[in-house]
Amino acid sequence: MKAPRSIVLLLSVLALVLDFSASAEETANAKPAALRVALYTDTGTGDSREKVAGALGEDGDVKLVRMTAADIQAGGLEAEKIDVLIHPGGSGSKQGKALGEKGRRAVRDFVSRGGGYVGFCAGAYLATNDYDWSLDLIDAKVVDRRHWARGKGDVEVELSPAGRSLLGTDSEKVVIYYAQGPLLGRPEWDDPETPDYESLGIYRTEMAKNGAPQGVMARTTAIARAEFGKGRVFCFSPHPELTEGLAHFVPRAVRWASGEKSAE
Repeated sequence: MKAPRSIVLLLSVLALVLDFSASAEETANAKPAALRVALYTDTGTGDSREKVAGALGEDGDVKLVRMTAADIQAGGLEAEKIDVLIHPGGSGSKQGKALGEKGRRAVRDFVSRGGGYVGFCAGAYLATNDYDWSLDLIDAKVVDRRHWARGKGDVEVELSPAGRSLLGTDSEKVVIYYAQGPLLGRPEWDDPETPDYESLGIYRTEMAKNGAPQGVMARTTAIARAEFGKGRVFCFSPHPELTEGLAHFVPRAVRWASGEKSAE
């Protein structure tokens, strides 16, 4: 016996509703795609790059890609569909010169189009617009350039409320390992092509060895962020990846640089 047309239509509608509900549930439960993070591992990097890689390993949703200057020059940031580029500690000048004009332009274009950049120590020097090898991602002057080799050791950094929220700590002051990172200050000039940065943490204590003067480092910026074009820039002058208990700062900074709203 043939079913009435009304019942056939009702069953068809019910099947569509059930199929839509199942699809919606699958979409809601779907795991987000892993962040693709490029770690610069070429000339000018030090052993701390492996500590950065290790800290990123704590975030199970990060896919790490190691890149050389030649990779970046050849368009690797776009070809590998990278979300965030990290430049670790070492030598900012050597990293910048290894990238060359072509590589530095590739990084700037990558960030401008919506990519993220995170720099640690040397990578923070690299992000400034204070050297001819700089990336010019933040409008920042390096205070007391003459005494850049001012020593290594633990220093105290005071975090802003935004800094504490973003980095996931309730502590207003944290002790971080310092290894001659840049003392970021506001430049006397105003570069309309380079965005101002927001200070998320300032040095409260200082390192003044090797002839560096006392009273200069304190109150300069230790942690900064900025927006560049459609992308984001995050800079650590000190080394959370080399500090016991602060490795989680690394993936949180990377998440913010990726554009994640939850990392605001």
